[in-house]
Amino acid sequence: MKMKKSSTKIFLFISLFLISGCSSPKEFEYQDYKNFHLENLDFATSKVSLDLQYYNPNNFGLQLRRTDLDIFINNNFLGHSASDTLINIPRRDTFLLPIKFDVDMRNVLKNAWNTLLGNEVTVKVTGKVKVGKANVFMSMPVNYEGKHKFPLF
Repeated sequence: MKMKKSSTKIFLFISLFLISGCSSPKEFEYQDYKNFHLENLDFATSKVSLDLQYYNPNNFGLQLRRTDLDIFINNNFLGHSASDTLINIPRRDTFLLPIKFDVDMRNVLKNAWNTLLGNEVTVKVTGKVKVGKANVFMSMPVNYEGKHKFPLF
């Protein structure tokens, strides 16, 4: 009976040690956007594609399985992007997140004057991404807001 109690204590100690050593992944750090393209330009709806550059501050690589994001410019809804593409994210390194979304051009026209003049616009991205490793994935919130200058065309 003593053997069983001591092995149970060792198991609990090892379990607590492992649990305390495991931490949730740190949030990715937005750095820049690249490869901005307006595709299928139309007066009603256009398609936009771009790559968002992020930095992974974690000491371990991850996989990004799903994105579900809403994009706003100056608090006007611009579009929604969803992707099921699996992306490998290296540890302590940058990576590109490709996104595509349809844009309601009426909302773009509300911000066109500031953009054409080279003024900064407030870009806001909200939603969720699913990240993990070894078939264990968790949903992480995305709440980014920042000032940017970018060409309309």
